[in-house]
Amino acid sequence: MINIRVHKLLIFIVFLFSLTSYCPAEWNRYVISGKAQGTTYNIVYYGKDSIVTKQTIDQKLIQLDSSLSLYKNYSKINQFNNSEKGIVLDDHLLAVIKKSLIVNKDTDGLFDITIYPLVEVWGFGKTKSNNIPDDSEILSLRNCVSSKLIELKANYLSKKKPCVKIDLDGIAQGYSVDVLADLLEQYKINDYVVELGGEIRVKGTKKPSGEKMKIGIESPTEDEFDFQSFNEIVKLNKGAITTSGSYRKFHESNGRKITHLINPKTGFPQDNELISVTVYAEDAITADAYDNALMLMGLEKAMDFVEKRKDIAAYFIYKNSSGTISKKASSAFLQLKND
Repeated sequence: MINIRVHKLLIFIVFLFSLTSYCPAEWNRYVISGKAQGTTYNIVYYGKDSIVTKQTIDQKLIQLDSSLSLYKNYSKINQFNNSEKGIVLDDHLLAVIKKSLIVNKDTDGLFDITIYPLVEVWGFGKTKSNNIPDDSEILSLRNCVSSKLIELKANYLSKKKPCVKIDLDGIAQGYSVDVLADLLEQYKINDYVVELGGEIRVKGTKKPSGEKMKIGIESPTEDEFDFQSFNEIVKLNKGAITTSGSYRKFHESNGRKITHLINPKTGFPQDNELISVTVYAEDAITADAYDNALMLMGLEKAMDFVEKRKDIAAYFIYKNSSGTISKKASSAFLQLKND
């Protein structure tokens, strides 16, 4: 039997459920919650009136599903996957593909949206199973997995083999968070938190206090697949935080826990000391894309990668050589905590 545990709120919006929040007449605090993309969303914003409603948010999420969801037969992503040679993209899919190709190059192929065939064969696609594929099957499918097999020209995405299919699970929710944040800003809302499936983007402060938004990061117990208490609190007034973790989706087969994080270069699930990586960036699409690749790198390479960049910061939870849970943060993330 498959046992899949998805911690939807890996990163908890501490202030969201505060019973002490109060705003005078000139400031109102609005909360919008719902379900989307197989998970939940929560939006908090401060304004003079409820100019953005749940209906507004849900309409935008439906639009995003029509482009990016593998679970909508009519979606643009499914049109591409079912095509022989490629399709013309809509604006949403185009934006995600452009970012995906950049991150693929930056991570030397560790982030690769053509991972779909491998995700399916390991039982984490639309068809869930506890399947353990044999080496020959993985080797065969790897012939269909590489961003070198797709090409973007203007708004047309082509594939070099009909078997090439894309999976945006590692970036689409981050992009969706950015789209919802941009929607709020179109309505001149500049103090908000947008959370979708644990991916978060923040701007501004609580009103009227001017206090930064508080974001909590979950901490694991000695069982790396069990997260309970809050380990760190980060205060933000801008930017995005996302997390990738080996515990978020997994299934068990013959007593073996198999994570959903598949290495596109080997065809096998992640197998290193990292339990989770939390990434901070200016926008959620960036944080979301890099957190998966960092998980696959392992601690030493991931830390080195992050320290060389100015656009991301990271917080790592891992099992050390003695088997106990440890934490480590990049210098930029430490600064973020101290601000």
